[in-house]
Amino acid sequence: MTELPPDTPSLRFAPGPGRPLYPVEAGAGLPAALSPAQRAFAAAQGFTGALGSLCLLPGEAGIAGALIGLGTEAKRRRGRFHLAAAAAQLPEGAWEIMGECPEPEALGWLLEGYRYGRYAAAAVPGARLVCPAGLDAARIEAMAAAEALTRDLINTPPNDMGPEELEAATRALAARHGATVTAVVGDALLAQGYPLIHAVGRASPRAPRLLDLRWGAEGPEVTLVGKGVCFDTGGLDLKPAASMGLMKKDMGGAATVLGIAHMVMALRLPLRLRVLIPAVENAVAGDAFRPQDIYTARKGLTVEINNTDAEGRLVLADALAAADEEAPDLILCMATLTGAARVALGPDLPPFYTDDDALADALLRGGADLADPLWRMPFWEPYEALIEPGIADLDNAPSGGMAGSITAALFLRRFVTETASFAHFDIYGWQPAAKPGRPKGGAGQGARAVLRALEELCDV
Repeated sequence: MTELPPDTPSLRFAPGPGRPLYPVEAGAGLPAALSPAQRAFAAAQGFTGALGSLCLLPGEAGIAGALIGLGTEAKRRRGRFHLAAAAAQLPEGAWEIMGECPEPEALGWLLEGYRYGRYAAAAVPGARLVCPAGLDAARIEAMAAAEALTRDLINTPPNDMGPEELEAATRALAARHGATVTAVVGDALLAQGYPLIHAVGRASPRAPRLLDLRWGAEGPEVTLVGKGVCFDTGGLDLKPAASMGLMKKDMGGAATVLGIAHMVMALRLPLRLRVLIPAVENAVAGDAFRPQDIYTARKGLTVEINNTDAEGRLVLADALAAADEEAPDLILCMATLTGAARVALGPDLPPFYTDDDALADALLRGGADLADPLWRMPFWEPYEALIEPGIADLDNAPSGGMAGSITAALFLRRFVTETASFAHFDIYGWQPAAKPGRPKGGAGQGARAVLRALEELCDV
């Protein structure tokens, strides 16, 4: 079972004191606190403050400290988590940053300590950070633990992460925080109450289900909906092998909302939280749903299936309808939904859609402040006609291939009519190449931006 790793030292701050670590900008000169011998040693090593460079400082008893290069501001803008490079290179032990340390840099150091080690031993860096002065250690550790949970869930291979295992992980998180979980499982219940979830998941021997987590008794009501397609073959519109290779990450939306839920509950935000996860496997079998099928969704809208590989928006539609029935203050939807979003913005910059300008501003501020970038995209009204096939209310895969992320977002918005504030995130959920604080593999996106927006909503 994949659970939150509460006792992973590398994801927590070390008790102080620690050896000093001096961040140095390129061209700024060496810190005044260095001894003449240390200054001479750094000069002899050719240390200039180049981004990511490291220079260990000698002392009477061995290594007395270190310098880490921050480069220029222009260079830093090209990446994030720059101090995490030091975490991967420094000798074992506690380290203290000399001077101010932005919150994202402290978080990045902790995230550098993540390793996925379920199937093979994975050594973690031994250098640990003392929480810099002025920062909230518990909040940063909650963000790191949430990201670790999201990464663990996405990295788990599909033979060990089906709908049942995703339910077990949800229940484990709920048990830790005193939340409740119910699950709607079984052909009869799903076919009647959540027909699109049932249609997508019925071909797999691993039973589809809708997971419903609830926590909190006071404050604004917030519902998170996460796409939980534990593996996506494409269905009868079968994916080619190259496209199927990363489909264990197709439950990245579910993994991300569970990470958000952990932060909300660990930090005791004063709100009423609900998490809805349609957990399915899109498989190929004799009873798989077909192109040209038409189903009536939970909302009462009819949907024509024009591509069985556009299944994510189908399962989300029923979950969003269930969320909307309670008219919460806010609904947020997370999904690894379209390749079009990746073509437009690449793997690092997920788009989000909302009609709520105040919410959009809060999300963008949170993303900028916490090194969790987002890009706002429009619910472009003139494209509404593209998702209306004529024979049914909606088309799950408009022909032509244009504006794929926008039309998917418009499709989902049709199922949220009672809730004033709604946002949809089209995330990638994967880090294609290792970078500081972000190993190759599963990755959360947008979670910290959402946390900041929820804190603003609760006036925290």
